[in-house]
Amino acid sequence: MSNTETPSNRHPDLDLYATIDLVAAFTEDQQVAGQVVHAAREQLARAVDAAALRLAAGGRLIYVGAGTSGRLGLLDSVELFPTFSWPRERAVALLAGGPPALHQAVEGAEDDQAQGAADVRAINPTVNDVLLALAASGATPFVLGAIEAARTAGALTIGIANNPASPVAAAAEIGITLDTGSEVISGSTRLKAGTAQKIALNTLSSAIMVRLHKVHGQLMVDVCPTNAKLYRRAIALTMRAAAADESAARTALEACGYSVKVAIVMLRRQLDAADARAALDAVQGNVRAAVRATPPKKTA
Repeated sequence: MSNTETPSNRHPDLDLYATIDLVAAFTEDQQVAGQVVHAAREQLARAVDAAALRLAAGGRLIYVGAGTSGRLGLLDSVELFPTFSWPRERAVALLAGGPPALHQAVEGAEDDQAQGAADVRAINPTVNDVLLALAASGATPFVLGAIEAARTAGALTIGIANNPASPVAAAAEIGITLDTGSEVISGSTRLKAGTAQKIALNTLSSAIMVRLHKVHGQLMVDVCPTNAKLYRRAIALTMRAAAADESAARTALEACGYSVKVAIVMLRRQLDAADARAALDAVQGNVRAAVRATPPKKTA
């Protein structure tokens, strides 16, 4: 029996606990999730560096999982556009059972290895794509099929599992083990196993976006304003990064279509929107490099 399925010895009378003790049992156990992700930091760093190279060349992030793992992958994928302006078509989530599995379990879907492979082949993976394969058990057939198809196409495969020596981690080019052990409620991997996967995905995708110059200092300067809150945030970020007042920040943002990175370069180098965008393009979107760049000499 795998670690995630083994009943915990710590709380055999969980159903008899006073409510405060019941809550404490869950919250205490959840703290393990952060610890195991931190322990896997070397594997995570390797995955970040390898993935950033492929994505910089135009690849996609492809998330694959079943049940809780699949839903967590989908959540991470949809948050990349508003946070980092990552194109929606370059963040693909494949869930065993398809869209209906978002709201209810699709019986047997996770056991279909051939379907996992078929779903990946259907999106035409390339050598620049990055597959993030998630499985708490580490042995989900749907996920194993997806890894096999992605590797055949030459895509980078990263396997994330919550049990040591798992087939998913072994089948992927880079395996990441988050050994969260047994759950407070036996076998319920939506608990700390799921929490560890969420932390790992946040870490992976956020670190990758830092490597792709979508963060300046610690500021999310590639934010895509899609609501009033994010418009206010864009103004605040521009003010902070460019040391500008609100009026100047707002004027620059309006001139460049609310691209925070472009507005920063406009203000820091006193450029118009077109020249600021060109300066960023010349350094792959690196705000620091664009601000430091020597302006080209004007010919007579």
